[in-house]
Amino acid sequence: MLVNISYKSNLQFQATARGHVIVSDQPHSNGGEDTGMTPPELFLAALGGCVGFYAVKYCQARGLDATGLNIEVSAQKTTTPPIRLDEIEIHLSLPVSLNDRHQKGLESAVNACLIHTTLIHPPKITIQIDSALIPTT
Repeated sequence: MLVNISYKSNLQFQATARGHVIVSDQPHSNGGEDTGMTPPELFLAALGGCVGFYAVKYCQARGLDATGLNIEVSAQKTTTPPIRLDEIEIHLSLPVSLNDRHQKGLESAVNACLIHTTLIHPPKITIQIDSALIPTT
């Protein structure tokens, strides 16, 4: 899996993967042009989309109608270091009634979401910086 992110202008970045493009930016209040979601918003969107994928696959495998499924993901930004997202809440609503078995099955399915399990078991992250060195005189 590979995503390439390139700087466009001001505070705008373009992410490209498999020919798909997403632009991220900052709101006007943070010096951006507000042409796209912020990276934390994209992060929450990715989490919600992943949960949705697992929910729909569960429904499809059991002949349950997923039409109208909606997911809201919210988070709070901490104010003390390390500044990060906390208290992430995912609210999944499905316009059909589920019996106890399907309710528990759907919960298990969405808890298996790749991004959710990655957050619960944080990956090793390494950062490598390559820059063109300018000789000093």
